[in-house]
Amino acid sequence: MVALNFSEVVGSPSSSQKLINLLRGHTAPLPATHVLRFNTYPFVSWLTSSSRRWPNTSLLPTSILEKASQRVFHSAAINPALLYGPDDGDEKLRVQLASWFTTFFPHCSSVKDRICITGGASQNLACLLQSFTDPLYTRNVFIVSPAYMLAFRIFQDSALSLRAVPEDDEGIDVDFLQQELKKSDKTAGNNDSCLKPDRPWGKVYRHVIYAVPAFSNPSSKTMTLKRREELVRLAREHNALIIADDVYDFLQWPASLTAESLSLDKAILPRLVDIDRYLDGGTEREGADGFGNAASNGSFSKIAAPGIRTGWCEGTAKFAYGVSQTGSTRSGGAPSQLAATFLAEALESGELQRHVYETLQPSYGIRYQRMVTAINEELIPLGVRLPQTDRDVVGGYFIWITLPDPLKGAVVAQRCRDEENLAVAQGEIFEVPGDTDRKGTHFENALRVCFAWEEEDMLAEGIRRLARVIRKIQAEQNGSEKNPEATSTATATEETAKDFW
Repeated sequence: MVALNFSEVVGSPSSSQKLINLLRGHTAPLPATHVLRFNTYPFVSWLTSSSRRWPNTSLLPTSILEKASQRVFHSAAINPALLYGPDDGDEKLRVQLASWFTTFFPHCSSVKDRICITGGASQNLACLLQSFTDPLYTRNVFIVSPAYMLAFRIFQDSALSLRAVPEDDEGIDVDFLQQELKKSDKTAGNNDSCLKPDRPWGKVYRHVIYAVPAFSNPSSKTMTLKRREELVRLAREHNALIIADDVYDFLQWPASLTAESLSLDKAILPRLVDIDRYLDGGTEREGADGFGNAASNGSFSKIAAPGIRTGWCEGTAKFAYGVSQTGSTRSGGAPSQLAATFLAEALESGELQRHVYETLQPSYGIRYQRMVTAINEELIPLGVRLPQTDRDVVGGYFIWITLPDPLKGAVVAQRCRDEENLAVAQGEIFEVPGDTDRKGTHFENALRVCFAWEEEDMLAEGIRRLARVIRKIQAEQNGSEKNPEATSTATATEETAKDFW
């Protein structure tokens, strides 16, 4: 079968209601493990892998980038923005990022030598695997589950085995991860040789741990400080590299639904890369090799614009240099050199930081308040659950919804489309392929909704439509307990959804 490219969400052909898209996120092809199952279904054109993250276009900083580009193009007769960039990226951007990080994150003392400019979080994830893993030596990629689904193929392209690690209320289940790391280390296998040649600027790690520690896509959870510290210690013990997708850290606001000020210019938790720098002697402790065990993988896609295709990676100075020496970067110089110079200007002027604090945080905070208020009114009485409801600070793009038993996310999502012209994402698409047997690794009773893309005044209406579908299904299930014929019909519908996934 030919894999389909789901480029857009197309609404129900029979509904007179306006399409409300709480799926987007993004648009891109689904992993083949999911795509091939779509081909026999007539509503395939509607579903999309909107797991990437689209901001509402009204929030894009067009004028800021325009002014920054004009300053760049009028700055010199021979403009370095139009030439090959240095391997580690535009120096001004690295300096500006280091300054911002130091004021924003607790326990942070960033310097430019610890930062490498990248082509965005996804591009850099591939580079990290190229430089710091080996298909013979690196045993597994342990992925916090549910997971950002479009990362799966990046790991598979590097011929690495994918393993799911469940979350609990504090984030990654470190006890489970510790058991699996020990099992993996004891398993007979290669302990010395690598396919890749020895490279003095690089290192090969035994394991990779992939997480989105703050306001995760899709679970919307934030990993606690205690778990972050435990995870760093565990990574050190087992020669593992933690790749933290720190793409939502700046999109944060108070959790209170009545908060009037929705701008926060300081994070409440240190990043994993900062914890690795200071914890128990840090990355320069006795016996350490200087590469560290955590990398912060960041992106301007969420705080500027996705089309910028620019990001950063922060680690130790030794690690950042290794990132800059990845073959594709060494050949062509820093990716996104032109865009990087625009962003450096926008940060130096302070305009981009103000855009984050004065536009993005308040706008997304209001959207979050409207959606969660509607969830509390419409869904919680139906038995729906939300994660980490006791947090002081929330953020990101998404809210993870656990449906009451025996509702299935695929059934609810399909009926939302057919009956209410509403797009939501069912939990199964965020499962780690091939590792869904244990508790906390399969999500057939979950949904993910996004408040970043759809128009603000449609968010509560989207939740009301979702509630109508859930109430209908629950009423049908209650009726089927008394009516065997209805039970048979309901079972057939559920089996169709199972086949779909």
